[in-house]
Amino acid sequence: SRGLRAVRKTSCLLLMSLVTLDFSEEEKNPSFWNAWAQRTLKDALTLQVLNRNIAKNLILFLGDGMGVPTVTAARILKGQLNGCYGEEVQLEMDKFPYVALAKTYNTDAQVADSAGTATAYLCGVKANEGTVGVSAAAVRGQCNTTQGNEVTSILKWAKDAGKSVGIVTTTRVNHATPSAAYAHCVDRDWYSDGEMPPEAVQAGCKDIARQLMENIPNINVIMGGGRKYMLPENTSDVEYPSTRGTRKDGRNLIEEWVDRTKDKRGYYVWNKKDLLSINPSSVDYLMGLFEPGDLPYDLERNTSMDPSLTEMVEVAVKILKNNPEGFYLLVEGGRIDHGHHEGKAKQALHEAVEMDRAIGHAGLLTSPHDTLTVVTADHSHVFDFGGYTRRGNSIFGLAPMVSDVDQKPFTAILYGNGPGFKLVNGSRVNVSTVDYQQNNYQAQAAVPLRMETHGGEDVAVFSRGPMAHLLHGVQEQNYIPHVMAYAACIGQNKDHCQKGNSAVRSSALAPPTLGLVITVTWLLC
Repeated sequence: SRGLRAVRKTSCLLLMSLVTLDFSEEEKNPSFWNAWAQRTLKDALTLQVLNRNIAKNLILFLGDGMGVPTVTAARILKGQLNGCYGEEVQLEMDKFPYVALAKTYNTDAQVADSAGTATAYLCGVKANEGTVGVSAAAVRGQCNTTQGNEVTSILKWAKDAGKSVGIVTTTRVNHATPSAAYAHCVDRDWYSDGEMPPEAVQAGCKDIARQLMENIPNINVIMGGGRKYMLPENTSDVEYPSTRGTRKDGRNLIEEWVDRTKDKRGYYVWNKKDLLSINPSSVDYLMGLFEPGDLPYDLERNTSMDPSLTEMVEVAVKILKNNPEGFYLLVEGGRIDHGHHEGKAKQALHEAVEMDRAIGHAGLLTSPHDTLTVVTADHSHVFDFGGYTRRGNSIFGLAPMVSDVDQKPFTAILYGNGPGFKLVNGSRVNVSTVDYQQNNYQAQAAVPLRMETHGGEDVAVFSRGPMAHLLHGVQEQNYIPHVMAYAACIGQNKDHCQKGNSAVRSSALAPPTLGLVITVTWLLC
């Protein structure tokens, strides 16, 4: 795949050299756009025969905080990283044939958080902000509202149906998104008992790390960060000795997991070398915890110690494919959200591009004949870009004019609020005096906040594979796992399922024509 990426980059650079000479002239000709649209129409007509196969495998890619403006900006960045203008390039998710919009509000919040939304797209019910794996009858922080209000996730439905299941994230494995797959907790911040109020512990509520070990004890693949929440508070981290565990109950959950799986083809790894040295075909259980907390941003990742999201996804899929009954895999690009919260658009967008690379790689390891893949976000951010920038303008660059109010330049990327609000002598910072292209530059914001906030608009839902057409229109976010379960004949709605119905329909899954292959290749740049 590295060689293919190199070829694509070379092709883009070659095309850019041609573009400089005559591509803009070609775009002036109506036939250019008409021909492009007709090719797209021809491809769309092939979708009239629907893929109604039973989904053997289910993959959900969740870009935390990946609103539509982030998707668009990541597309441009992907193209520019490959020497293109950027706007004309396709993300891997752009190639999915079906797109819907999901309404992200929580039951008690117009602008949602990642916990309540995770309960929606994993458990199928809307919930209150700050809570995971419990219904809206549970109140955040009130331990006594947990019991009786638990809701199960599609990961559990898949496991109960005999499938292998996995979780891969760039955050802590007990962060909001992954925790809704296995935990029932009235506070998303109860990572270990060290973060819980004593009265909640005494009342019998369990921390999220403990629930990862106990609620669904046979999750096949668990990868991300979060080592410190698994270790006793007097135990040093294997990689950073000055970092200690946070658990007050004295339990070493990593050792417990190793003891439980050592005779079941189970492996624990904490660095990239050990991860890539395993043979996925001889592994049934894998836990990879690569940092005490969240994994580093991809731009800052120690490439010799920490795996990329794409590398983790590749290993996860290969292990999960060992099960002839199929699998369910949750993949979170969790640090898109963190980059935006910090006002660091460059970090956020590079995280989104890396997740898109993982989507493409998963597509090479599976088939749309029997694998339903869904890509979506939990919520958006108050991130946007504008300013009448010219075609091919660096996504991190300046708008082509200065403000007609303070006569200062501004970057195309701006935030509605956040830490990028800065004044010098009572007026806006002149961005031409700072390095606005650096990795950790905080884009200017309209309202000063220590942390930028989520946005409330709908998010995109991209889908491909069996029953993907059911993800259409504008839907409630909790609709997503119901469609995925229906496609795989798991969970509560299985009346439509019949033995032998998973046979591939050749009419629905005809191989691409040469013209389509040429079109896709051309659209890479």
